[in-house]
Amino acid sequence: MNAPVQAPAPVAATDAPPAPVLPGLPFTARWLLAPMEGVTAPSFRDLVLARHAPTDLGGAFTEFVRVIQGPVAHKELHKHLGTARFPIPVGVQLMGRDLEGVEGSVRNAVDIGVPVVDLNFGCPARGALKGCAGAAALKDPTGMVETVEAAVRGAEGRVPVTAKIRAGFDHAHDVEALARAAEDGGAALLTIHCRTRREGYCDEVDWTRIERAVNAVSIPVAGNGSAIVHADLERMRRETGCAFVMVGRGALADPWMFSGREVDAQEAAGFLVEYADVLASLGANVKGAAGRVKQLLNYWTAGGMIADEEQRGTWLREKDPAALLARLRGLLDESGAGGR
Repeated sequence: MNAPVQAPAPVAATDAPPAPVLPGLPFTARWLLAPMEGVTAPSFRDLVLARHAPTDLGGAFTEFVRVIQGPVAHKELHKHLGTARFPIPVGVQLMGRDLEGVEGSVRNAVDIGVPVVDLNFGCPARGALKGCAGAAALKDPTGMVETVEAAVRGAEGRVPVTAKIRAGFDHAHDVEALARAAEDGGAALLTIHCRTRREGYCDEVDWTRIERAVNAVSIPVAGNGSAIVHADLERMRRETGCAFVMVGRGALADPWMFSGREVDAQEAAGFLVEYADVLASLGANVKGAAGRVKQLLNYWTAGGMIADEEQRGTWLREKDPAALLARLRGLLDESGAGGR
């Protein structure tokens, strides 16, 4: 039987925090882990943070927290942050149109020590659109300004407020106006996903939209969209002039992509096994844990563990959750791979 996977230990929260790369923002490097609904809960996010130095991965965010009616309570914010603490800053992302609720939620987040609060103006999910939140805000720049202003009031100058948008709702003609709306509201940084809401997560991307946002505002811009491998990070900065690069699906494919470290198949499998074990410790059954692992396997490239799309299919078509997890454990060596 394989030895249990040894989880990488996070750096103690009492260690001296690294200096930020830009004044006014807490980020310790130019590369950031994107907030992703259903993915960047502590169960996944902490495993990525534990494998990176703050000089490689500069920051991360919770999956978005909905502000529906009134402020989000401290307890709910704590749940999204998790219990582990790292020298890499983790901000809370909020999504909602209730201005008093946004203001109070930001105040609560600051009270519990969150170093940065992000506002989601890009989620394309139908539920968000129905609530006039997420990407729906892209049709109302004035409302975006008001939401950012409310968040800034809640922050009371204690932490920066940032905003994440898409390039547009149905088209990208108004990138500059949307970028300026975030800046006019008081955002300290703008992240722009270079696809529109209509384009969803299509394969084709247009990084010139990021460049247009950079040229439209005086605040720093983080580019987002199809930075898949480590080399893409600096390439996006070079081609667009953005100050930061935020990575979503690229980190699902290779959680080490921020440092560019290459791992072998055993260590890659160890990450997935550890992820399943963490989910199980939080109450997930075998089917639920295997389902979340499959979510990563759909993109997975780390460690050469999946040679081609045909082999990927054999993982994704496995109907027995226990068999899938056993197959992963079979890739581990006897010493229990899966550390940093």
